[in-house]
Amino acid sequence: MEVLEKIWEILSAIGNGVLGRFERGITMLFGSANVRFLKRLQPKVDAINALEAKFQELRDDQLPEKTEEFRQRLEAGETVDDLLVEAFALCREAGRRFLNMRHYDVQMIGGMILHEGNIAEMVTGEGKTLVATLPAYLNAIEGKGVHIITVNDYLARRDMEWMAPVYRGLGLTVDAIWSGMEPDERQKAYACNITYGTNNEFGFDYLRDNMKQAARDDERYPKFQQQAQGNLHFAIVDEVDNILIDEARTPLIISGPAQDDVTKYQKADKIARQLKPNTHFEVKEKEHSAHLTDEGIREAERLAGVESFYTAGNMQWPHLIDNSLKAHHLYKLDVTYVVQEGKVVIVDEFTGRLMEGRQWSDGLHQAVEAKEGVQVKEENQTLATITLQNFFKLYKKISGMTGTALTEAGEFWKIYKLDVIPPIGPCSGLSIPMSFTVPSGKSTSRSPTKSNDSTVTRP
Repeated sequence: MEVLEKIWEILSAIGNGVLGRFERGITMLFGSANVRFLKRLQPKVDAINALEAKFQELRDDQLPEKTEEFRQRLEAGETVDDLLVEAFALCREAGRRFLNMRHYDVQMIGGMILHEGNIAEMVTGEGKTLVATLPAYLNAIEGKGVHIITVNDYLARRDMEWMAPVYRGLGLTVDAIWSGMEPDERQKAYACNITYGTNNEFGFDYLRDNMKQAARDDERYPKFQQQAQGNLHFAIVDEVDNILIDEARTPLIISGPAQDDVTKYQKADKIARQLKPNTHFEVKEKEHSAHLTDEGIREAERLAGVESFYTAGNMQWPHLIDNSLKAHHLYKLDVTYVVQEGKVVIVDEFTGRLMEGRQWSDGLHQAVEAKEGVQVKEENQTLATITLQNFFKLYKKISGMTGTALTEAGEFWKIYKLDVIPPIGPCSGLSIPMSFTVPSGKSTSRSPTKSNDSTVTRP
């Protein structure tokens, strides 16, 4: 038996070796899918390079004129793909002229990957911020809006200010959105050709717009009643794995007061205090639940002064009383929550930190407030909600950049139908310069600090 196992191991090793060599031979003969994709873009890079000397002869005031020429060609029937070579060459010249940063050939490849609606795997130091200017400029010529999405407000404003000379030198408008902006400022930012911001800001603005009475620029309504965001045309997402995968199912929620009678929580609390455990209700700590028994329902009906909880106008009572029972028997003062300045503040069960501004949903927070005898606030209700995953699916075209996309390549394709194009390596067979160092010595990319702000509910 041992001899047969050894023979099988030897045959398996030989078979695997043969198959491996065959696979490598096929790859060498025809090239991998990635290499074939990159080789397809090489002629466009050559064509861009051929225009460099010609565009360097243009005066500064002629660059916006070229952009206007591109717009007229689009109106005449050409597509953005037809303009790619000239637009990329012009954007490279603007980068060299206004930022002292010249896009390298490999960055041109990155820009084409993004323009085609793919994910470019680019690590820190490869000039992601500069690369984004290429597809952003090309797609912004259409006038339908381009959104460049970063991980926090600081990066959105910094990247916008850093790259603004390129866009403005080409005759385009650019701005950024961030939390705390006034509605009129937000509308002006979205009216620009290119808008920078965070995923949460874009998502919340989408929700707000769906609650507005009028579309953008509908003069029949005042500005504050008009939508701000407009169409979701093209998005370029930085740290795309973090935003589209890690936070994909995070719901963005806009909530508001339910406009309900808050005295009902105090009445339910008074009833709950008079009920007897095991007789009138059962508490299951493992399941974190508390429920009235049949006898408890009859006793609670008597205490509430109603004939039946299951008639019109009384059906909220069982839920209110169950919440009050939970508040008394499952939620402990100075363990689950604390009372500060007349307010109930939740304690994070994992870190022990106070969670200011958070509250339990479905009336539970109000039940705890009634238990502690503090002012009972109105219960919030969800007015609008969407997950980041569903929001980004609304864009006509999305693309992204990150240094670690290959590990989630399957998820990107399954959820968003996005291909991941790995970095260009020495074995690619392409004669493309690999250095990303810019002539000025400035860095074309930074390591953005990811936002740890988990607040996704806004009033």
